[in-house]
Parts: sequence; C-alpha cells; structure tokens
Amino acid sequence: MLEKLADVEARFVEVDEKLCDPAVVSDRKTYAALMRERKTLQPVVETYRAYQSAKAALDEAKLLLEDPDSDPELREMAQEEAEAQKEICEKLTEELKVLLLPRDENDDKNVIVEIRGGAGGEESALFAGVLFRMYGMYAERKGFKTELLGANETELGGFKEVSFLVSGEGAYSRFKFESGVHRVQRVPETESQGRIHTSTATVAVLPEAEDVDIDINPADLQIDTFRSSGAGGQHINKTESAIRITHLPTGTVVECQDERSQHKNKDKAMRVLRAKLLEQERQKQQSTIADTRKSQVGTGDRSERIRTYNFPQSRVSDHRIGLTLYKLEQFINGDMDEVIDALITADTAEKLKASGENEG
Repeated sequence: MLEKLADVEARFVEVDEKLCDPAVVSDRKTYAALMRERKTLQPVVETYRAYQSAKAALDEAKLLLEDPDSDPELREMAQEEAEAQKEICEKLTEELKVLLLPRDENDDKNVIVEIRGGAGGEESALFAGVLFRMYGMYAERKGFKTELLGANETELGGFKEVSFLVSGEGAYSRFKFESGVHRVQRVPETESQGRIHTSTATVAVLPEAEDVDIDINPADLQIDTFRSSGAGGQHINKTESAIRITHLPTGTVVECQDERSQHKNKDKAMRVLRAKLLEQERQKQQSTIADTRKSQVGTGDRSERIRTYNFPQSRVSDHRIGLTLYKLEQFINGDMDEVIDALITADTAEKLKASGENEG
C-alpha cells in the first residue's frame, strides 16, 4: 500500500507541474482533465502526508524509549507520544484503504434524474410527483440547485414522467443509488373503500456529461420542432417551441417542451442527450469487464425494485441493505441522509471486501 501511495504522491506533484505549463493551460480539454485528476488525488496525498508525519513522530518516540540513558520523565512522555501517534497511524491507515479504492469518476458531477410513473395508473403518476418533490427537498437540504428539464403532467397533478437537473459538487455521489423501481403502498384519494393499493415509479439517475466527456457530431442529429402541450390545456404554446432530438446512430430520442423559447428547449434537450449517451458508453464499458462486481447495493438497473414506501405503517424500507425506518413523512420531506449514508457505507464495505480478496 505504501508503494502505491508513493506513486500517487509522485503523480500529484507531476500533475501540479503540468498545470503550470502555459501549453497545458491553453488546451481547455487537457487542463480540465488534469484539474479533475488533481482534485481526485489531493485527499489521498494529504492523508498520506499526515500519515508520514505521524509515522515519523512515532519512530522518534520509539528511539527515545529504546535509549537506556533517557531519564524516566522523558521516557514517560515518549511512551504517551508513541501511543498517541500509533493510534493516529492506525486511523489514517484505515482512511487510506478507503481512499485508495477505485473511485467513481462521476461522483462530483451534476446529475439528471428522470422519474416515470409505472404500474398503477394515476396513482403511480401521483407517486412520481411525491418522489419529484422529495428529491427537490433533499437537494435543497444539501445545498444543491435543481432545474426542471421536462415534465408530462396528468390531470390530477401527478407526472407520467418528469426530468430535472441537480447541480452541485458531489450531487451524483448522493443520488446515484436512487436508480431502480420505487414501490408505494397506500390508500389512494380516489379509493372509497379504504383499500391499500400498490403502485410503482421508476427512477433513472444519469451523471451530466460535460463537453469534454462526449463528442456529438451534429450530422448525427435529427432535430424536430412541435407545439408543446400540457394537461388540461395548461401551458399550451401557440408556437412550435418544443424540441425533439434523435441521435441517429443509437436511436436515442429526447424531448423538451418546458420552456417557451425554442433555443432554451434545445439547450436542455442536448444536456439530457449528452448524459444519456455518456451513460450508454459507461454501461458498454462495464459490460466488457469480465469480473464486473455486482455491488451489494444493487446494479442501478431500472427494473430492480429498490425501496418500498408504506404509508399506513409510516415505513420506508430499502431492500438492498435490509434497512427499515418508521419515519416515512420525514423521509419524503427530504430527510434522506440516514438511508443514503447507509447505502454509501454498504458500497464502500463491499469494495473493501473485494479489494481484500483481490490482494489475497
């Protein structure tokens, strides 16, 4: 591990030197990539340097303890120092093990979240609305900004589908485990007999692609305009400002009709398209790796049922880690950290286990 850390520190110094090179500074793509790499390496290097400092203090205290001529008072101080520095070294070693785990390069990115009503008709569309509000409130708690990208509303105020952007450092790291099928169990407002219905909504979470991540050839795009429409005649636009973009090589289609300006709709649609193409590329790369590890917290597949929201029991259960909380109201009001932290911890533990097995 120490050998690997020395290599990381050497690379950090090399990246710093390159970032001072005028030729690199003028190359936007290279400069952006090096800045991202530096940001990834920095916490590892800072922790490694703290470890080296503690290890040097520990070695110095040990030398004093081994010196037969040192006076008792000095030896006692050296003993205390050795114990304190040993504890610090052990703590930093555990931190370094986690920091050296393969990092998700998308963790710091903005995220595009798509929610679609699933089984259950209007009730599933209303539940999609609950999830949309929940994620908006959670984003606000974390200091992230949200921006609506597109919505297909129903008569009762639910959503057949809704997509939005969450901006802020680390947004993807907090939202990435939300992909999959969310199930709700509750008595619908339209149910006169008081029977509990079960319905679902699917969530997809995509890291927002930057210009440097993916190149799109304009010749590969078919761009159509049409008149936007809304539920019950709301937001109907008299001009053809809605945009549909088809990426011809992959057949990927995105639409945006939220803005009254065609230019703004096109800009939003392109952001969603870039994110979808990046996600397709990422999945393609993952499927080519023979020993792809299926994480304990799930694959992020949209067909995988990940969580149940039971309103009569005020219960939220995450099926991937077997965690159940009886605080549904707080959870759907954006108090999600307890579950998300548990998912991140489970994922880290699984990666540490896999890392130990590989070393073994």
